[in-house]
Amino acid sequence: MLNKARQDFISCDSDLQSAQIVLFGAPFDGTVSYRPGTRFAPKAIRGESFGIETYSPYQDKDLSDIKVCDLGDLEFPFGNPEAVLKIIEDTSAEILGLNKKPFMVGGEHLVSLGAVRAAAKKFPELNIIHFDAHTDLRDEYLGQKLSHATVMRRCHDILGDARIFQFGIRSGDRPEFEWAKSHVFMNKFNLNNIEHALDKIAGAPIYMTVDLDVLDPSEFPGTGTPEAGGVSFEELRRALLKVAETGNVVACDVNELSPTYDQSGASTALACKIIREILLSL
Repeated sequence: MLNKARQDFISCDSDLQSAQIVLFGAPFDGTVSYRPGTRFAPKAIRGESFGIETYSPYQDKDLSDIKVCDLGDLEFPFGNPEAVLKIIEDTSAEILGLNKKPFMVGGEHLVSLGAVRAAAKKFPELNIIHFDAHTDLRDEYLGQKLSHATVMRRCHDILGDARIFQFGIRSGDRPEFEWAKSHVFMNKFNLNNIEHALDKIAGAPIYMTVDLDVLDPSEFPGTGTPEAGGVSFEELRRALLKVAETGNVVACDVNELSPTYDQSGASTALACKIIREILLSL
């Protein structure tokens, strides 16, 4: 019998009803400020995922032992960021309504706002743990309120003070860093003090968002806005597992891979491994 061909992230082929985690792609890069291309990340990640194993020697766990449904990529209109965010919000809300965890693969970082909107409605006490090279705290960028450079400021509009915890930050303009002192917790340059953040929000729901440019570009060149001085894969892996295993993570995303800027495929393979490790730790 012939079946429709479909490519999921490796081993994420459970049906929606039985799945614990629901993966979906958000192939959008309509507000990037430097180099575009993150719209191609979800498809590239699915294809390259078959180059890694389902088994994690770090955790002694296997993707075949858990239930993950990959919905594929969402379909977005061109040139309308708000419409894109609404599609993401509705999708995330539907997944959360089924008492499952949404796991979004971007795409540029603005896509996080749609999922955060949905998560904050279901979990009013939501906090964000944010890994990134950039503050993303501008109130506007080139006159636009919706941008991958403003996404955490828009999330703050929803959550308010002391509910966003940023790690690995090493780039932004001076007003962003000044504003951050009074409104968010920011750990610059490295991933120290994860335990402090988790202790502060113990038991509270967490949205975990991972901008892969938090990594040093020597390890992860395939991104639109590379920033020297980032963390290593191993540092990021350990921090992500600490959050996922210790905190109450209700939704998460991984974004800002731009696969065309690393023709070796190493950046895409690294993104696949990060996604596998988060899925297993959740």
